[in-house]
Amino acid sequence: MTASWYAISPLDGRYAEKTAPLQPYLSEYALTKYRLRVELRWLIALSDHKGVRQIRRFSQAERDLLASILDDFDERAAERIKAIEGETNHDVKAVEYYLRETLQGSSLRDASAWIHFACTSDDINNLAYAMMFRDVMRSVWQPAATELIGKLQALALDSADVSMLARTHGQAASPTTLGKEVAVFVYRLRRQLLGLESQEYLGKFNGAVGAYNAHKIAYPDLDWRNFTEQFVNSLGLTFNPLTTQIEPHDYLAELAHGLIRFNTILLDFCRDVWMYISLGVFRQRVRASETGSSTMPHKVNPIDFENAEANLGISNGGLAHLAEKLPISRLQRDLSDSSAIRNYGAAIAHSYLALRSIHRGLSKIAVDPAALAVDLKNNWQVLAEAVQTVLRKHQVADAYEQLKALTRGEAVSRESLEEFIRQLEIPAEEKTRLIQLTPAAYIGLAEELALGAD
Repeated sequence: MTASWYAISPLDGRYAEKTAPLQPYLSEYALTKYRLRVELRWLIALSDHKGVRQIRRFSQAERDLLASILDDFDERAAERIKAIEGETNHDVKAVEYYLRETLQGSSLRDASAWIHFACTSDDINNLAYAMMFRDVMRSVWQPAATELIGKLQALALDSADVSMLARTHGQAASPTTLGKEVAVFVYRLRRQLLGLESQEYLGKFNGAVGAYNAHKIAYPDLDWRNFTEQFVNSLGLTFNPLTTQIEPHDYLAELAHGLIRFNTILLDFCRDVWMYISLGVFRQRVRASETGSSTMPHKVNPIDFENAEANLGISNGGLAHLAEKLPISRLQRDLSDSSAIRNYGAAIAHSYLALRSIHRGLSKIAVDPAALAVDLKNNWQVLAEAVQTVLRKHQVADAYEQLKALTRGEAVSRESLEEFIRQLEIPAEEKTRLIQLTPAAYIGLAEELALGAD
């Protein structure tokens, strides 16, 4: 049996192939490699700083050697770190010891004492996690979200002029176009994506309680705040100048809330599409090899949108907890955030799964113009709004009440509506315009609004 049969989480089991693009960023292997990157970059930064006189400047060959440690990092190296952790019972310390061990047979063995210099574990961890989440968002999640929005935009443009009966409270309402309704989601999602794209990823590097205690005692005259700010910025992160032992994770709460809003809009979309499929707005493309039900052969189920709905809910549940939990720490530090933050990647992964499911689901559906046309022709009562509004324009008394009496709870046909219009005391050209109006044509600016999604 393959290892996936024994996976506890479906992310690494049933959905392992789908979540594979996330593994270089969100796995335990990835976290270990990101920690290693921080340790190596800090060692080089110390060597380069003129104020740290006791460490020599590294030669280019030695710098290349340090770079190769990261470039050549593989499962064998990760397993060695894990073995060291088994002895130390400390994951960050295991990375430090691995580096010292690796440098023992090189010209850099004299620099091993400078590995992890003046660092507390969260100096390494907070930067590693910040880079992990930044990179997975920018390299995987955001491109997938952008691609999905593009697919929705194409659907909005293609169906901009496809008239459709709207439903408010589940009842027939003034017509719209399918494109305009999809464009609503395009606008909402784009707005949230802009916020996620501008998200800051913060980092700190200030020691055991955030006060540079060890730094100051070692080098009293060195400008540690400036040095560490430059170091954090060199990793592509935003420097947080005031922290306790840990970076407070406020930015992770911001990111979680941004993802929750994006997820919620997608959840709204999935439920609407599910309803549209049920109502016949969309027909599902049949794939001969697929089975919709183990007992009902006719079934073609909207499984991709249902799968997305489930994963969006799981993602939001995890993100909501993390947004509330991570910014809270007892006094200068407790370890509850360490356990909680390990689940942040899973919350992102469930959101990513939903993005891919919706994208796949959209490729399986097609608009059914005939069904939409029948729906519109069977609901002439929706023109009551148009008629009563024109009557108001001409100051006809009780305009709303007249149309209410004609249409509310009553079957309305084209003929009965035309008969009503002909007896109205309004200009002849207005009568003609209303008599010629059909539910399919009563769409206001819906088409133009849909085209504006471009």
